This record gives sequence, structure tokens and C-alpha cells, in this order.
Amino acid sequence: MDWDVANAMIRAVELKDLSTAAHTWRVTLYAQAVAEALKLAPENVYQFMQAAALHDIGKIDIPHGILAKPGRLTDEEYEIVKMHTVLGHERLVRMGETDPTLLTVVRHHHERLDGSGYPDGLESDMIPQPARRFGVIDTFDAMTSIRPYREEIGEEAARASLAELERHKGTWYCPHTVDLFHSLYDSGRIDWILHHFNDKADLSALGAVPDPDRLEMA
Repeated sequence: MDWDVANAMIRAVELKDLSTAAHTWRVTLYAQAVAEALKLAPENVYQFMQAAALHDIGKIDIPHGILAKPGRLTDEEYEIVKMHTVLGHERLVRMGETDPTLLTVVRHHHERLDGSGYPDGLESDMIPQPARRFGVIDTFDAMTSIRPYREEIGEEAARASLAELERHKGTWYCPHTVDLFHSLYDSGRIDWILHHFNDKADLSALGAVPDPDRLEMA
């Protein structure tokens, strides 16, 4: 997908959900760190980063009142939010998108290895590899982000998130990716993302999510 088109879609999500901007920056940069640690080819790094940036694109079609609700969602509201995976995938298909990394990450990033995830309840290797990898990234970021019911960010939240990933490694989350992400954290490789792109930072001056073509790949 053309990066200008991708950023226009990301901006549309941000209009619905103001917390999306920092989240999108972080998961895109975490995706770059993971892809480079895996020594993926540059074009595959690009694909994984773009999939990370667009993973929540289905939220365009979720009511603003639910996304902006200042508190925990009801069970009914949560079921509506869960539809963002299918809605995002369907939107991309209508646009003629064919990149399997993008399509599978958007649809399957909330699947779990034991089949308890959504939208399709896929198990183990039935979950496409990019989605298994991104599920770890997305979970870590969700647990280190400010929520109406949680204010902790930074090191304390990161340690709690890593402990949660370890607890469910092999049942919910891809063991290899959990180990890799934990090693990236322990090495300090992702500290700058966690600390400088946090939910209390003003990212307005940064503009669009970075085009991977213009980023230096390690």
C-alpha cells in the first residue's frame, strides 16, 4: 500500500480514537525492532511495519462514543470493538489490497495460540506468523499504555507486561517472539520507544507515522 494512503487511513482512525497516535508510533517502531532482530529482508521489514501501523484500521467503522468512552466497556460494547479486526480486513479487501502480511495482521492480531482469541478462534500455526509476532507487540504496548483505569507507564508497567507475556507464553503468545521481545527489552534496544513515545508525550509535531522507506534499517 502506498504510504501516503496508509497515513490518511491512520489519521482517520485518530479522529475516532485520540489515543491511537502514540500507540501507532510505538507498535510501528517495535515492529521494526522485532523484524530487524529476526534479520528479515528489507521488504519484509517494510511490510511488517506497515501492517503494525494499520492494524487498528477497522476502528474507523467503530462508533466514536464507544472508542472514546472514559471507562471500562460493557460486554456489549466490547463485542462491538472486537469487530474492528473483521471490519479492517474487509475494508482493505474492498480497496484491492493483496499483501498477506498486512491482511493477516489486521484480521488476526487478537488470535491466541489456544484458540481463545478472535475473530476466528484460530489455534497455533493456523494463526499466520506475522499476526503471531505482532500479537506480542500489541499486548506489550496495550499493557504499557495509559487507560482510564490505569495510569502506570514506563519501567514498572513494562516489567508487568513482560511477566504477563511470560505467563501466557505458549498458550496465548508465540514463545519465540516473547523471548525475542524480552531480549530486546533487556538489551535496552526498545527503551527509547517506551520512554519517548509514551502517552504523556506530545507527538503532534512529529506528523505522520514514518515511512519505512525513509528510515535507516539496521
